[in-house]
Amino acid sequence: MTFMFRFLGATVLVGLMAACSNAPIVRSDYDPRADFASYRTFAFMEPLGTDRAGYTTLLTERLKRAAALQMESRGYALDEKNPDLLINFQTTVQSRTEYVGPPPMMWGGGFGFGYGAGFYSGWPGYAFGPDVIQYNEGTMKVDLIDTKRRQMVWEGVGTSVIGDAQQTASDATVQNMMISIFARYPFLAGSRVVAPRK
Repeated sequence: MTFMFRFLGATVLVGLMAACSNAPIVRSDYDPRADFASYRTFAFMEPLGTDRAGYTTLLTERLKRAAALQMESRGYALDEKNPDLLINFQTTVQSRTEYVGPPPMMWGGGFGFGYGAGFYSGWPGYAFGPDVIQYNEGTMKVDLIDTKRRQMVWEGVGTSVIGDAQQTASDATVQNMMISIFARYPFLAGSRVVAPRK
C-alpha cells in the first residue's frame, strides 16, 4: 500500500509536469509611464540575446517570425530603419529536481506494510525515502524596448517543462509559446486600446 501511494504521488507529479509542457506558465510586466499609444513600428535588436555565438541561429529565425506575426496582428509594422520598439529574446534551460516524500504509514509504525503492527517490524529494506524526479525547465523571455528612451517597456516570460530538445526548438513549439506570451500583451499599435485576448 505504501509503495502504491508513493507510485501514485510520483506519477501525478510527472503528469503535471507533462501538462505544463503543453501549457506554459506565463507572466508579464510593463512600464505604466510608457506612452504605448505612440508605438507603431518595431524591429529586432542586433545582436539578439539568442545569438551570442556571433551568428543567427535557426531558433532566432523562428523566434523572429513568431514575434513578427504577433506584433503585426496587433497593427504594428516592421521598420528596420526607424522603429519605435525593439524586440529582444532570451532563452535559458535549467535542470530542476522535485522530491516526492513518502506517505504517512497507514497502519502501525516502523517499516513495512503494517501487517505485523504490535508484533514485529518489517525488514529495513522496506524503508522508503523520497522519490527524486529530475527534469529540464525552459524559459523564453521577450522584451519590448522603447528605442528613443532605450528603456524596456514590456516583458513577457514563458516557462515550460522541456521533453524532447529538438521538438522544443521546433517552429510549432516556438509559435505556440509566442502566442501564449503575447496573449499577455494588452496593447494595440498607436493606441492604448486593450487588445482582445486570443
